[in-house]
Amino acid sequence: MSLKLRLTVLNFFQYYIWGAWLLTIGTWWFQTQHWSGTSFGAIFSTMGIASLFMPSLVGIVADKWINAERLYGILQICGAAVLFSIPHVQGPEQMFWVMLLNMCFYMPTISLAITVTYNALKQDGLDVVNTYPPIRVWGTIGFIAATWTTSLLGFKASPAQFHVAAAASLLLGLYAFTLPKCPPRLRAEEGRGLADRLGLTSFTLFKNRNMAVFFIFAMLLGAALQLTNAYGDAFLSDFVKVPAYANLLAVKYSTIIISISQFSETAFILTIPFFLKRFGIKAVMTMSMLAWVLRFGLFAFGDPAGGLWMIVLSCIIYGMAFDFFNISGSLFVESQADPKIRASAQGLFMLMTNGIGAVLGSLIAGFVIDHFFTSHQCDDTVAICKDWPGIWLAFAGYSLVMALLFVPLFKHRHDRAAAQRAVPTH
Repeated sequence: MSLKLRLTVLNFFQYYIWGAWLLTIGTWWFQTQHWSGTSFGAIFSTMGIASLFMPSLVGIVADKWINAERLYGILQICGAAVLFSIPHVQGPEQMFWVMLLNMCFYMPTISLAITVTYNALKQDGLDVVNTYPPIRVWGTIGFIAATWTTSLLGFKASPAQFHVAAAASLLLGLYAFTLPKCPPRLRAEEGRGLADRLGLTSFTLFKNRNMAVFFIFAMLLGAALQLTNAYGDAFLSDFVKVPAYANLLAVKYSTIIISISQFSETAFILTIPFFLKRFGIKAVMTMSMLAWVLRFGLFAFGDPAGGLWMIVLSCIIYGMAFDFFNISGSLFVESQADPKIRASAQGLFMLMTNGIGAVLGSLIAGFVIDHFFTSHQCDDTVAICKDWPGIWLAFAGYSLVMALLFVPLFKHRHDRAAAQRAVPTH
């Protein structure tokens, strides 16, 4: 099996695990369990809470003591065990702690997968910016395959979605031990300073003003990502309560409609080398923020009937919103970090996006939606109680403010000529 194919399998199942439940847990939560929006916000915050410390800690371990691919396999196997147990959970409070444990195992595997992939490509003499996106696109395809599996098997409102994720996690954990070796680089004899001994070297990236601004806005964008993941499918599924929309395909198979977002990802990932080399990280991240404005704004005015085209267009725009921030951001961090702290630096990126950003986004959004955009006097069985247009417009406004602040604050200067010279000729 070729190196690219081996890494493709890794990325496919990495996101298959997440896709099996991430978009549909809201439907299961609200329609089957009938639990509150505030407690749902807390559940979605678990990935952020875990990302506050786990990617950084695991990155330190991978940089100093244990091969990254072995650590990755152990975490996936442990995550599989927790996912198998979720259907037996009783009540939102217990669910919070079980999901937090699951996220403590899963979230660091995202940055570890990047580390293992980048390391293998560099060892093989390949250019990461050109070679990684076509491999990473299969992660998005895996996510799509999982959402379609969950939807077509009728698991969207069922706890069986977690069994699908668990089986994939177990298989990937075992497969990880066959991946190319990614040994520690920060040997004990090199760690003379306090930061080295504590594994905090990656935080020195904040000494650079541009990197500090980059990480702060990565945190703010991370909040936007969690909002669309948490509420996208729940938004479309809510139309089942309106007789005029209840039998439309876009409502019955809402997960498949939302998965257009992931199809869009597969296209935009392949454009990243061109945009990064031609325009640089500042322009690419600005495009991402403006795409988030359109993503949320189109949701605000769309519906499953005459306004379906707006929902579909929003899903297409999502590809740019997500890829130009998440994938380009990890490539930018890789280019700026010392190779000796490569895993820790990716863990720091995860900390800011899926950690602090996700916690703030999930908790604040859950509170705001419950208190300002939800009618507690309507009959939840026959009417839509949430003011979805208001919710999406609030999210769009948030994204617009980010874009307006980012342009003057981020001073990174793109050297287009140097970026073009970096492309190998062989």
